Amino acid sequence: MKKFILILLIAGLAASCGDTSKEKEEVRYTQDSEEINTLKAAIADYEKGDWQAMQKHYADTAKIYHNSTDGKNISDIIKRHEQDLADLSEYGFVDSEDEFEMVLTDDGNTWVNYWGDWKAKLSESDKEVTIPVHLTAQFKNGKIVREHGYWDNAIMTMAMQDMMEQKAKQDSINAASN
Repeated sequence: MKKFILILLIAGLAASCGDTSKEKEEVRYTQDSEEINTLKAAIADYEKGDWQAMQKHYADTAKIYHNSTDGKNISDIIKRHEQDLADLSEYGFVDSEDEFEMVLTDDGNTWVNYWGDWKAKLSESDKEVTIPVHLTAQFKNGKIVREHGYWDNAIMTMAMQDMMEQKAKQDSINAASN
């Protein structure tokens, strides 16, 4: 009888060692979340040049820091994109090279990180340019409220300068032959 009670006691103790809290544990890191899907959608809208759709992924008060400590609103960023993309015949991110992750910080902030390669072709020269990009976006209530973007602008600047130099050489050859 003592053995039976001892076995019941051990079984009860073992059962009580299980997870007694019914609360769902917070996901602190993932590569699959609604926030990641939102950033993917914003990137897809950027690639299509669908600026209205892209804007809907950002809170009205969102601050965006692209290679800068000076935060801009989404309307200013869209205007800049339109200007920067004018000399390109095509642009977009290389899907096979991208990586997304979401983290929940100790402060309770939700951030999505993106790493990928942006590829573009210059209109006048058909020269292709590939630039590694890192984006990190903070989310609240399903919207991007803060975004930081980092990439090396020198790669595109050099490609544009090369294109202009080639054009100037061609123009001088054409002028000399006339």
